[in-house]
Amino acid sequence: MTAHLTASQKALLSTELEQHARELRAQLDAHLHGQSRVDRANEVLHQDDDDAAQRRPELAVAATLTDREQVELEAVAQALERMRSGRYGVCETCGVDIPFDRLQVQPWATQCVPCAS
Repeated sequence: MTAHLTASQKALLSTELEQHARELRAQLDAHLHGQSRVDRANEVLHQDDDDAAQRRPELAVAATLTDREQVELEAVAQALERMRSGRYGVCETCGVDIPFDRLQVQPWATQCVPCAS
């Protein structure tokens, strides 16, 4: 980890990342009911064949949310790995330290604000 973050800041960010990962896993489980995305979609579409066409928009929204949660969960997992390997808090684009304030807002950030803009 870079020296610009104090031990307490690193601990806080690590805790936030782990908590967010737990929340995302719970949301995914709630959306998928313990099934794969494909199995869940088939179940929803075939609950009542007469309503399948009406369920498609609902299914599309649920799929988008699930995709978003999976992408964010992967970003959180990668941030935790960078933290373990000592590469956390450094902009992937320009190599400068990402300010603590930015990491508090988005602990899985991989870029400083100027590079992300």
